[in-house]
Amino acid sequence: MSQSVPKIDELLRNTQRSAVHLEMRDGYMQDDPALHAWRASHRLDPDDRASWWRPWLDVIADTVARGVEIRRARIVSEPVSEYIRYEYDVTFPNLRAGEQVRWLPRRKASTIALPGNDFWLFDDRIVRWGHFSGDGDSLGGEITEDEAAVKLCSDAFEAVWTRAVPHEKYTV
Repeated sequence: MSQSVPKIDELLRNTQRSAVHLEMRDGYMQDDPALHAWRASHRLDPDDRASWWRPWLDVIADTVARGVEIRRARIVSEPVSEYIRYEYDVTFPNLRAGEQVRWLPRRKASTIALPGNDFWLFDDRIVRWGHFSGDGDSLGGEITEDEAAVKLCSDAFEAVWTRAVPHEKYTV
């Protein structure tokens, strides 16, 4: 992968209207210390903001404060994996920062044309693909402004979003 691929926070800082993120894997970063802590029964305390707020959430909150809509959709297999249960438990900080999150059971995505990789789409013009190993480790990103890729991602995201369940109504 090219070293010149902009980081997501950099792209968000330059976004004017919208950023959408589609996640389609049932597990990521299995070596994440936060995941290991969760497995050991550690849970984030929603009332102790200082314990879970982090720089990434500042980027989200600042972007939303500028009027940018940030939406994240997750396609998940059911019953959900252990990782998805973890991800569900740690989604409230994203919501508090202003991100909108929805969940789509994979069986309801069968008739949606989906790209082969997770992605972010910024202002309906820049796609940042996320590449992952079979075990969910990040292999870096790739960026494109190809109109066909932008259309595929935009159409796929909107179809998923329409069918997906808002975080507050989804149960794992």
